[in-house]
Amino acid sequence: MMKVAIVMGSDSDLPLMKKAFKVLEDFQIPYDAHIYSAHRTPVQAIEFASTAASSGYGVIIAGAGKAAHLAGILAANTILPVIGVPISASLGGFDALLSTVQMPTGIPVATVAVDGAGNAALLAAQILALGDKELSAKLSKNRIAMEQSVLKKNDELEQSFTK
Repeated sequence: MMKVAIVMGSDSDLPLMKKAFKVLEDFQIPYDAHIYSAHRTPVQAIEFASTAASSGYGVIIAGAGKAAHLAGILAANTILPVIGVPISASLGGFDALLSTVQMPTGIPVATVAVDGAGNAALLAAQILALGDKELSAKLSKNRIAMEQSVLKKNDELEQSFTK
């Protein structure tokens, strides 16, 4: 199975990005985590992105706040799918959301919700599952479990009104 790269712009992003670690671990998807800044370590970020595919990665998740140029600089230097996680470091994350989602034509970045590291990992899993039937089955099983959980809560709520 191909690996997922989780790249964050700062170690202050780590607590939030750990949500992605958990999801990938739950699905037994190998991953590595890195700290590269689009502004403070641009040469290293570009080098990482340009060698990611040959290093066995299939998807890159990039989390950054404020100016949030990390996902864009990585996407500009690889043809791998890049998933941006805007982090609420300021302005409620709105600045990071706009920086992540407003990419020019030809350099796409898939963008999840502000602080949506868990969803970024699920999207990475879905991308990898296109070529992995076992992972696809795990994702389907997870969806059924979520459905059952919601229906159980609904039943409990409805029963509380009939007493």
